[in-house]
Amino acid sequence: MSSAQRSLIALFAATFAQLTGFFLFGPWLLFTLKDQGLGTAAVGAFGSLQWAGLLVATPFASSWAQRLGPRLALLVSGLIPLFALAAMVMTTSRTLWALLYFVAGMASTLRWILAEATVAELAPAQRRGRVMGLFAMMIGVTFMAGPALLSVLLAASWDTRAVGWVAVVLVGLGVLLQLPVRPPVNGHQAAPSARAGWRGTLGALRAAPVVMLTGFVGGFFESGLASTLPLYGLVAGFSTTLSALLVSASGLGSTLLAPVAGELADRLPAAAVRRACVLASLLTALALLLVPFWTPLAWVIAFAWGGAGAALYTLAMVEIGHRHQGLALVNSTAVLVMAYTAGGMLAPAAGGLMLQWAPALGFPALLLAVAALGMWPTPLPSATEIKRDDTNE
Repeated sequence: MSSAQRSLIALFAATFAQLTGFFLFGPWLLFTLKDQGLGTAAVGAFGSLQWAGLLVATPFASSWAQRLGPRLALLVSGLIPLFALAAMVMTTSRTLWALLYFVAGMASTLRWILAEATVAELAPAQRRGRVMGLFAMMIGVTFMAGPALLSVLLAASWDTRAVGWVAVVLVGLGVLLQLPVRPPVNGHQAAPSARAGWRGTLGALRAAPVVMLTGFVGGFFESGLASTLPLYGLVAGFSTTLSALLVSASGLGSTLLAPVAGELADRLPAAAVRRACVLASLLTALALLLVPFWTPLAWVIAFAWGGAGAALYTLAMVEIGHRHQGLALVNSTAVLVMAYTAGGMLAPAAGGLMLQWAPALGFPALLLAVAALGMWPTPLPSATEIKRDDTNE
């Protein structure tokens, strides 16, 4: 087994443990604050602190990697959330909690970007789609594993603080599992064509705006609509339970269809696979008009939206992995993460407005408009841009 393969396995395992801990800690924190008598708005503000940390930290991911080196930057960005979450479990000050959660969000964002870029760079070019698809699928499993573990622990009457420590232990396990990871160093120390910091991030946006637009559409349909689907279900007349199951259908689509898209990207032109995913989003948005006549179609549509969104993000990562390495790859990944996040943040706000003002036609029209953005033609990477490094085999 090559060094690159060992690093990929270690990074997969580390990310699974860490994200499961994060997705256990997030709802645990919100439930704890609610039990302490905090209002819904204040609890929601706490939950948004991680997103705020993401927006602040993302432009500086490449500077972080350049100054510390890719391996140390990846390790430290995993250690900071570990200490922050542990301090939150040990203290009771809400002000301190807010500061620590914001810092944890910043560091976890840096790790997200660096981990995605490292996986894309370590993966063999001929199988980059497969590897990125499997990584996306693994992350999708953690979305379900963390909250499911929380439910099991609460059902078993675990002490609140003990549940918090379980999340901390999982994040710590992720740091330990990450120790064998050896990211490539080429391009991080000296990259004449890539600049670190916000200037490099801006340059990445100018270099591949359509790829980033794909990330925006992916974030809208995967992350954003997952938050909007329960509201849509209620507006459509579903029960609370059935409305919540729409989110489960979307999550299942995200988990199962990302690796399929990755496999197809290894065998077919990436742009063709991307357009197929966007076309699926367009057609399912139109199919939303038929839900009043056949209710089960709503779950099929939710499944397709989650899968298409995850597939679009995966395809964008495959494409920038073909095009870049080192700091340029980190910059492009940072912009992709920002675009994905922007789509995820827009969907609940715009979708909620449409569901209030024009649920029958306005909501499908919004989805059609966003999906249409993804139909913009993307140039395929040339043969010289696709790095076929035999050392990664």
